[in-house]
Amino acid sequence: MGSVAKPDTATTSTPPSAGRGSRKFYFFYGHRKPSQNRPVVRGGLFSNRKTLPSSAASAAVAVLPAVDFRDWDPEHDIKPAPLPPSVPAADRRLSPLARYILDSLRRHRRWCPAVLSDLRKLRRVPPDLVAEVLRSRPLLDPSLSTRFFHWAGKQKGFCHSFASYNAFAYALNDAARPAAADQLPDLMLAQGKPPSEKQLEILVRMHADAGRGLRLFHIYRKMRGKFGVKPRIFLYNRILDALVRTGHLDLALSVYDDLRADGLKEEAITFTILAKGFCRAGRTDDLLQVLERMRQELCRPDVFAYTAIIKVLASEGNVDGCLRVWEEMAKDRVEADVMAYSRMVSCLSKAGRVEKGCQLFHKMKRKGLVIDRAVYGSLVEGFVAEGRVGDGCRLLEEMVDDGYRGDLGIYNSLIGGLCAAGRVDKAHKLFLIVIQEGLIPSFETVTPLMSAYADTSDMSKFFYLVNQLVELELPVLDHISNFFTFFIAKGGRESKALEVFETLKTKGYFSISIYNILIERLHSIEDGKHAHALFEEIKCSKDIQPDSFTYSLIIPCFVEKGDIRYACSCYNLMMENSWTPSTEAYCSLVKGLCKIGEINAAITLVKDCLGNVTSGPMEFKYALTVLNTCRLKKPEKVIEVLDEMIDEGYPLEDIIYCAIMFGFCKYASSGEARKVFAVMKDRNLLTEANFIVYEELLNEHLKKTTAGLVISGMKFFGLESKLRWTSNLD
Repeated sequence: MGSVAKPDTATTSTPPSAGRGSRKFYFFYGHRKPSQNRPVVRGGLFSNRKTLPSSAASAAVAVLPAVDFRDWDPEHDIKPAPLPPSVPAADRRLSPLARYILDSLRRHRRWCPAVLSDLRKLRRVPPDLVAEVLRSRPLLDPSLSTRFFHWAGKQKGFCHSFASYNAFAYALNDAARPAAADQLPDLMLAQGKPPSEKQLEILVRMHADAGRGLRLFHIYRKMRGKFGVKPRIFLYNRILDALVRTGHLDLALSVYDDLRADGLKEEAITFTILAKGFCRAGRTDDLLQVLERMRQELCRPDVFAYTAIIKVLASEGNVDGCLRVWEEMAKDRVEADVMAYSRMVSCLSKAGRVEKGCQLFHKMKRKGLVIDRAVYGSLVEGFVAEGRVGDGCRLLEEMVDDGYRGDLGIYNSLIGGLCAAGRVDKAHKLFLIVIQEGLIPSFETVTPLMSAYADTSDMSKFFYLVNQLVELELPVLDHISNFFTFFIAKGGRESKALEVFETLKTKGYFSISIYNILIERLHSIEDGKHAHALFEEIKCSKDIQPDSFTYSLIIPCFVEKGDIRYACSCYNLMMENSWTPSTEAYCSLVKGLCKIGEINAAITLVKDCLGNVTSGPMEFKYALTVLNTCRLKKPEKVIEVLDEMIDEGYPLEDIIYCAIMFGFCKYASSGEARKVFAVMKDRNLLTEANFIVYEELLNEHLKKTTAGLVISGMKFFGLESKLRWTSNLD
């Protein structure tokens, strides 16, 4: 063995067991060659290897005070010294090297030479460190994490581990890059690490949690066909459950065929998942076949499996399926639990079979099961829906005798049923009980009573109820707005609603939302006179001002009245206030502009609508399609677009024909527009009267376009003043 010269003890210290191979300890003990300047970790901080002065070194040594064990408290919690405040709370469990890398990446925010310079200061970044960096939170930008992952793989002699691949997959998925995460198995195979079942499990879990059923099925087929990965039964169950939850029962059945082809034996959860899928699809016969196969090949379904099936069937409203499964449960001698009974009672009550639900309810009481308050509520709602309000009230008394308190939903159902039956006094008593119980009345509690008092014109009790809402410090105007919405919904009550509103205005109970509700209803019954009167009241009022909804409602009223100019002024006011009109207002105004021949303004409104509204009318979208097709100067192409509209079931509105006029007059000539009109007339898609009207509109639009061009030319040559002088002489 050769000898190694001892280093100078004044500047360095020899690491233990230093011999021929002592060079590998340089990084860990802080030794370096004179030409090197690599960082070293000291207590989580990085040093540049400069020698500290003796005074600074002595000052850095903490002097521990003497401990007197007589004053020592063993119960006292000794908290560790906190990290510097510059270290983020999410990074305090990371290693110092991981914090160093993350600090560099977050500081520069992009992959640049400065980041590479910081990384080259580290002798090596092992796979575990790569995984630790990629798992850190807050999440790195995908562009940074991807470049860092590939940089680490280019290190000499480096090979990614399964942990680093999995961490990279999670990072891509959390950054909303599921397609990139699906490519990791190909990358693993290319780098000499064939993916295993664990990688499939990770990708399946990610896609299942995000509800991406089709992508999950794609990665399953890819891992099975390309990489030969065959899942075990627990992973098959996870895949089946995800596909069933996302509504892909046919794909789940194909995966189930693969499960049987692999020779795996189903578990109870496998049959339960398939049964849920058949329940959601309404395939009751297939559901019963699955239960029979479960009995033959595995075991009888237990109460949990039956309860899960009943829960799914009840959520789908499949009452007949629930009853058939209930019969199967009785055949298997499985005692239903509280959850199964509750689901059945609720399902039967909502489906109008409250008598059958009541029988199960009494059976629950005989068995001594703990009955949830929701069971009472579903039965009460069922009785009220069938007009048996008295039975609902008796059930409420029975519920109180059993030690339960009625919730607000039960009281709301009974109050609504009593008001519909004309028993308003008893409904008001229940309202007082609601207040005594400390419950806060909702819209459903108050609105039926208000409607009953308004129907009978008993305004004294109506305002007594309003005063009670004021005493309870409830939003009175919101309750009155909801009352008008409920009151006029039945129809034929518009006059009564206006009378009630006039009385309310004398008491100071009015708001812009109430005006909007009434204007909307009056417009729907084509009572424009009263709608205009309400709008004028709003404009003359000093307490309220019209909002965007008001203008959106009144614009169609003025268009139907024929006052297009005033409707356009309302639209301009909305634009000045940066308000967006409703789709109905846009359609109505465009239709009115087309009728008076203002084609340029109509096309401008169409573009404005599609630019502001989330989902504009298809007629507007086809109008712009027609406009762009006119650039080709071929009438037959425009006719193809019109045929497509007819095939899709969309009517050829005025705006479509106006778009034809506008487009051909701008990009070709009026002759092409006339050819389109002639073809539509020959195919009986355009009547003779409409053909004449559109011909006149086309001529008028052509005149306006020509006049506009003439005026533009006069302005260009500076002859505008002469044009005005000539017109004045005339």
